[in-house]
Amino acid sequence: MKQKTMGKVISQREIAPAIFDLWIETGLAKDVKPGQFVGVFPKDKSTLLPRPISICEVNADRTALRIVYRIAGQGTKEFSGYQAGEEVQVLGVLGNGFPMEQGFGKKVFLMGGGIGIPPMLQLAKELAAADQQVTVQSIMGYRDAQTFLKVELEQYGKVYVATEDGSVGTKGNVMDAIRENALEADVIFACGPMPMLRAIKKYAEEKGIPAYISLEEHMACGVGACLGCVVKTKEVDHHSHVHNARICTDGPVFEAGEVEI
Repeated sequence: MKQKTMGKVISQREIAPAIFDLWIETGLAKDVKPGQFVGVFPKDKSTLLPRPISICEVNADRTALRIVYRIAGQGTKEFSGYQAGEEVQVLGVLGNGFPMEQGFGKKVFLMGGGIGIPPMLQLAKELAAADQQVTVQSIMGYRDAQTFLKVELEQYGKVYVATEDGSVGTKGNVMDAIRENALEADVIFACGPMPMLRAIKKYAEEKGIPAYISLEEHMACGVGACLGCVVKTKEVDHHSHVHNARICTDGPVFEAGEVEI
């Protein structure tokens, strides 16, 4: 059940150029599933809609959640100035999450690209805590040597890195890292830019393995009202009765074979 609530900033720091790590104390944390997101409202009243941002992590007692975001416009620029103790209005918890039970007893790829990396951390943590014999292999794609969250992901399994400039790990993208390291998996969970997700979908189809992808691009309101984040689907949507789904309410996580990307 989503709700709008006031949270309090616990801490914030810049962990890579224009990428910020923000912890918010909020009761919403108790209901978070890996892959879900929240809407954060700017205080600037000229900016009406909340900014949808993936949840990176929740703390051990589930009293706070962490978001890691890139400055992309006026709203996120405002967020980057928040200090500890400030109040922030949050809408959540939004969207569906990753079906982590699909990875139980299996070798799993967690694949993230750029700002699609943060939601992989809570998923890795919960897969490791489930005690279900999951082998976690994280394959993360970065622009350069600013490999934010890599050390934290390493607590839960082997991490393979691809960088566009070749400064760390494999030079290229996440698919190049899979090939270079001869990696194999039974199931894929992924979040990142659309070209990366298209490549993952193609790879999963070729290998005959399920892939669950989080479509985060082009989301505006985050609550299904604006219809600005529609994706084509194989099946007819029960809401619109056409071959479309709203990423923010029907997703953001889809089985790759269900959507046309």
